[in-house]
Amino acid sequence: MGPSGLSPDALEYLQILRRMCNFGENKALSLVYPHDFRLTEKEKTSICYLSFPDSYSGGLGDTQFSFRLRQSGGQRTSHYEDGGEYNREAPLTLQREAAHFFGYVYFRQVKDSSMKRGYFQKSLVLVSRLPYVNLFQSLLQLIAPEYFDKLEPCLEAVCNEIDQWPPPAPGQTLNLPVMGVVIQVRIPSRVDKPGSSPVKQFNQENLLPAPMVLPSIHELDLFRCFQPVLIHVQMLWELMLLGEPMVVMAPSPTVSSEMVLALTSCLAPLRYCCDYRPYFTIHDSEFKEYTTRTQAPPNIVVGVTNPFFIKTLQHWPHILRVGELRMSGDLPKQVKVKKLAKLRTLDTKPGIYTSYKTFLHKDKTLIKRLLKGIQRKRPSEVQSALLRRHLLELTQSFIIPLEHYIASLMPLQRAITPWKNPPQIRPFRQEDFMKTLEHAGPQLTCVLKGDWLGLYRRFFKSPNFDGWYRQRHKEMTQKLEALHLEAICEANIVAWMKDKSEVEIVDLVLKLREKLVRARCQHLPVKEETLQRVGLYIETIIGSLPEDLQAVLHHH
Repeated sequence: MGPSGLSPDALEYLQILRRMCNFGENKALSLVYPHDFRLTEKEKTSICYLSFPDSYSGGLGDTQFSFRLRQSGGQRTSHYEDGGEYNREAPLTLQREAAHFFGYVYFRQVKDSSMKRGYFQKSLVLVSRLPYVNLFQSLLQLIAPEYFDKLEPCLEAVCNEIDQWPPPAPGQTLNLPVMGVVIQVRIPSRVDKPGSSPVKQFNQENLLPAPMVLPSIHELDLFRCFQPVLIHVQMLWELMLLGEPMVVMAPSPTVSSEMVLALTSCLAPLRYCCDYRPYFTIHDSEFKEYTTRTQAPPNIVVGVTNPFFIKTLQHWPHILRVGELRMSGDLPKQVKVKKLAKLRTLDTKPGIYTSYKTFLHKDKTLIKRLLKGIQRKRPSEVQSALLRRHLLELTQSFIIPLEHYIASLMPLQRAITPWKNPPQIRPFRQEDFMKTLEHAGPQLTCVLKGDWLGLYRRFFKSPNFDGWYRQRHKEMTQKLEALHLEAICEANIVAWMKDKSEVEIVDLVLKLREKLVRARCQHLPVKEETLQRVGLYIETIIGSLPEDLQAVLHHH
């Protein structure tokens, strides 16, 4: 237990619960939990600005939204590191981030004549490295209203409860008690089948009161987020796949952050490898970097609400402007695609301002099903499931040919021999890959027609391809290492040693030791018994050497 009364495990979920006060224009951090969690001054300032809606809307009441913040200063090792075990088992899209914090905000604005401005304005913010938007926003819905009434003692009590929570373990269903409620949620795992929805509830009968079950720790209501852009889902998916710079202009931080998170999640199970800011303000330290006209905009999706950005970001290639949802008859009014040049005035209509031409044709059957679903009052979660499945199938159709090709670059198992370094993975040649598409391309699994080849060529230039390739190459390298260790285990070591010099034998001992260390450090996909056998081999080899050498090697 640290001085804050929070254990390392609790920090996993709750890096900081903090309240912000707003005195006139002066935004200040008035309380940080746990007390010993260190933030740089730059981070504190950013968090203060990001915790308040920056466009004045007379809206009273409570709002929730999210932000993502670049960590400033060097790498900080936090006391909850688990040796990377969580990231190894979690889906790529839910990994803990090393260089960013996520902020989850609950903001309240109510009339209060005792305040100088006539309003009570406060935000409760939870900061974590985990993108668990549903879990943390649900947690804030429980805590924030109580906290605004009872202030600090309430927060202390909550922190003590969260302190007892188990760390998030991929594949497990957790029961998380807080304020008389048990939140039940399953942490997704990398081995889950994409698109399958896990069992909703577990061990109900012995939990009293009945738990508050979250169907997902992170998935947004995609259908609700995309209602005004349903007919453009194909275009938005392509823009995300290619990592194109995009601005989302919205009437509130809630709409802006939900739209940005919905967009960046629509590539699952492929990881979106570019930067994204669900809510961004003019006070952000990267403001100058994004608004400069001297260089191309970075690969990022930013969500903004301040009309000032219309002027400063009109050189960006893709701008999605969403308003409050309007209906036309019983269907949501769809935004139109417009030329960027039209984005001049401050009262710009909703629309997608871009000159981008899609590579693939629209999926009209999907759009018809969704629109029919609205008329038939189909529940939003069913509509979301349809949309999510469509996007999943689209991404898989695109990625499966790449997976097949990269798998063919792996050396054959029979080429892996015990006493030679394992053969290299062959290089990825884009032209060779393109040749495979004729027989094994996306057309096998996807009905969508269009210029798939053109889409792949553009994808190769994007950070998403780079991120995917690095990840796969790393996994294949580790697999090779593992196969090599297994080959060594199956070899006849005594026969090999017969005609070898002492130098060669000592060299083998050192190499095997290094392999063993690497296998344990990198958690290679090797059975424990294989590692133990390699350990025994090392002992056998050392035992065959003269005593003076044995002594040296035992101390080495």
